[in-house]
Amino acid sequence: MTTALLFRDDAYLRTATAQVTGVNERGIELDRTVFYPLGGGQMGDTGFIIRPNGERIAVADTRRGEGPDRVVHIPAPGSAPPEVGETVTLEIDWPRRYALMRLHTALHVMSSVVVAPVTGGNLSPEKGRLDFDIDMSLLDAKKIAHGTNELIARAIDTETVWITDAELDARPELVKTMSVQPPRGAGRVRLLKIPGIDLQPCGGTHVRNIAEIGAIEVLRIRSEGRRNRRVEIALRS
Repeated sequence: MTTALLFRDDAYLRTATAQVTGVNERGIELDRTVFYPLGGGQMGDTGFIIRPNGERIAVADTRRGEGPDRVVHIPAPGSAPPEVGETVTLEIDWPRRYALMRLHTALHVMSSVVVAPVTGGNLSPEKGRLDFDIDMSLLDAKKIAHGTNELIARAIDTETVWITDAELDARPELVKTMSVQPPRGAGRVRLLKIPGIDLQPCGGTHVRNIAEIGAIEVLRIRSEGRRNRRVEIALRS
């Protein structure tokens, strides 16, 4: 049974009700969820599943299940599982998720400042990074931070755009990340659009306006192999 991905339409949903559709050794499956599963370099959400009797089951991680649009909520060790059919309340760790949303969107902005193929990426609530296929001499931390923060200051609204698989195949330049290809086969692909700044396939969670990111800082730039130059950033406190 697939899971309705509520975060896909509204990344700001913090709570929702859902019905338990499965409980197994992997975790808890629901008919709908606000929890983002690990993917695309973004960590899975944490939070709580609250049973009708008030018992709070801590969700330690969220992963993709077997099959498209299936999500598994992994309970903390020692948690008593809910019963299949129960109606539960979902509650994500919002400060953690919002930090991920801000950093994820910041990486999109930075990818338009460093003009080079992206070979990888990852983010946690504390920091994010992109790997680029570029000569080390062309990367300057101060210039990258300044350029990214200048764009963030434009306070542009982000947009979700859907295109067909065929449209994406006709526009291969939209796929910036060499290491991860957007999923095909469902008939359409989700893009993040920041008008005048970025447009690329992405299934992650993002802020509504890039001004919400605030200023970023470049933590370090280092070489990670023959083709990878890693740029790590954090939100400026």
